Amino acid sequence: MAQARERPLGIRARDEVSDLDKRIIEHLQQDGRRPFTQIAAEIGVSEAAVRARTNRLVERGIIQIVGVTDPLRLGFQQMAMIGVRCEGDKLVSVAEKIAEFPEVDYVVITAGTYDLLIETVCEDNAALLTFLADRLRTIDGVRDTETFVYLRMVKQTYQWGTR
Repeated sequence: MAQARERPLGIRARDEVSDLDKRIIEHLQQDGRRPFTQIAAEIGVSEAAVRARTNRLVERGIIQIVGVTDPLRLGFQQMAMIGVRCEGDKLVSVAEKIAEFPEVDYVVITAGTYDLLIETVCEDNAALLTFLADRLRTIDGVRDTETFVYLRMVKQTYQWGTR
C-alpha cells in the first residue's frame, strides 16, 4: 500500500509549490520586473508557462509583485519594532485595529513575551511619539508596549523559501 506523504501543518495540496514554480520565484525575487521571456529562456520553459504559473502564484496569494521602497530615502526618519501585550480576549481585534494604521507595515501575532510585534515607519521622533501615545496605547485591549527604535538596518531581504 502506498504511504501518504505528510504535509506541513496548514498546507493543502492546492497550496503546494512545484520545483518549477520555485525557480520562477527565485528569478522574480532577484528582479520582479524581469520579463517572462527572459525567465523562460533561463529555465528552459515557454514564456506562456512562466506567465501562467506566475499568475497562478499571485492569484493563490503565494507571491506578490510589488515595488519595495527604502523609507529612509523617502524622507521617513524613524522606524521601530514595537512589542505589544494585549488583554487575552481582545488580541485579534487589537491586531486588526493596529493593521489599519498607515504607519504600520507589519503586524504579527506571536507566542512569547509579546502578543504582537508590529513595525512602524514614521516621519520623525515626534510622529512616532504621537503614534505611540495618541493612537497605539489608546486602543482598547492594549495592556503595554515596548518600542525598539531602529538605529541602522543591516539586512532586509525578500529572498526566502525557494531553496
